[in-house]
Amino acid sequence: MAWGDLARRRLRTLRDDLWTVRPDPLPHSVWLRRLTHVLVCVAAFGILLGAPEYLRDNVGLVYGYAVPIGLAQSGATVLALYRPMPAWWLSMAASVVCAVVIHPELGVEGRNFIWPWTPAGIVAHLIVLLLLALRAPARVAVETLALSALATWVLQGALGGAEHRSTSVLVISLSAVVVVGGTLLRGRRETRAELGRLTTLGAEERARRTLLEERSRIARELHDVVAHHMSVISIQAQVAPLLAQDPSEELQENLAGIRHNALQALAELRLVLGVLRSEPAGDAAPGSGTGSGTGLAPHAPQPALDRLDVLVANTRAAGLTVSVEVPGERRPLPPGVELSAYRIVQEALSNVLRHAPGARARVRVAHLPAGLRVSVVNSPPTRPAPRSAGAGHGLLGMRERAAMLGGTLAAHPLPDGGFEVSAFLPADGTEYAGHRPTEFEGTE
Repeated sequence: MAWGDLARRRLRTLRDDLWTVRPDPLPHSVWLRRLTHVLVCVAAFGILLGAPEYLRDNVGLVYGYAVPIGLAQSGATVLALYRPMPAWWLSMAASVVCAVVIHPELGVEGRNFIWPWTPAGIVAHLIVLLLLALRAPARVAVETLALSALATWVLQGALGGAEHRSTSVLVISLSAVVVVGGTLLRGRRETRAELGRLTTLGAEERARRTLLEERSRIARELHDVVAHHMSVISIQAQVAPLLAQDPSEELQENLAGIRHNALQALAELRLVLGVLRSEPAGDAAPGSGTGSGTGLAPHAPQPALDRLDVLVANTRAAGLTVSVEVPGERRPLPPGVELSAYRIVQEALSNVLRHAPGARARVRVAHLPAGLRVSVVNSPPTRPAPRSAGAGHGLLGMRERAAMLGGTLAAHPLPDGGFEVSAFLPADGTEYAGHRPTEFEGTE
């Protein structure tokens, strides 16, 4: 019973493989689709012209039989471009019918032809097998090869005939070579496609990981800012009763509650910080495209715009010519806005140092009524940039910082070969979310 079930399953698989008319066009490739179509159509036209003439001149077959056989063999080669399995059946049927029809002419004096495969039949069937092996699984290609060989040997053994030039061994050998070659080409193409897919997935994963690392670093920085303010609130709530004369019990209870809530929030922030700093919390690895490059200790105060001069001085010391312009009336801004503006300028200058050697940079931090307008523009590089070891995702971090505050960031090359990074950071962090940076240029 087990052997019977196995045989039925194998026969069912064979039927599913061979008895199908589904379309299977050639892969999307210029050389495969265009050149192959041209070559196959030329070969089909040659078969259509040559097969009837060969059968008429060498075998003595009338055109009433010769032309349909030639049409079937040439049509099989064209059909194989789109539906390889029906094309294989058509080629096999045409070749078998041709072999049966011309069999009585074997040994007739004056007849000089090869059998059971004619030249046109050989060419047509090899083309069909090659196009099938390029697309069908290896199992299906081997099955068609085996059935082609079986049909050849059945014709040769069952019909036989007088002395003649047999093409059985030649056709089976060439068919095996064609099927193996087509299967190897198909495997190579699939391997390259899979490698390209994995490369794309790897690049997306690196970009996602870089973005997550940047978000984690932003969260650590914001923790330091918020923790500072919570500590100040706690201290002020503790000192306030001492500064008031005869504070009421309700005031003391409220201030005590404020201090308690501030300390509790500060403790929870410390727990979050512990999770975020489970890995080294310092700057990202050099060249990662996200490192700050400040050289600050992990627990040092986060920089703000008052350290912009220090940042520019360090950049100039690295060999970059930088000019700074700070128009507008300065006013207190939320720490997150100042920190993000500082980091955007820092990352943009780092990119100029890395990717535009010899260029000049211009930093502009405009204080507008609605927020900050930050732009870093560099001139074209004067020499080729060395290969960078970074991941090239520094712009992701800058966009993440701007989006976090409800702002926008644009980065694009300039017509003269330079580059510009421009961002708008709203003062309140959310009210102007979605506005483009250029919408505020007229408010300076």
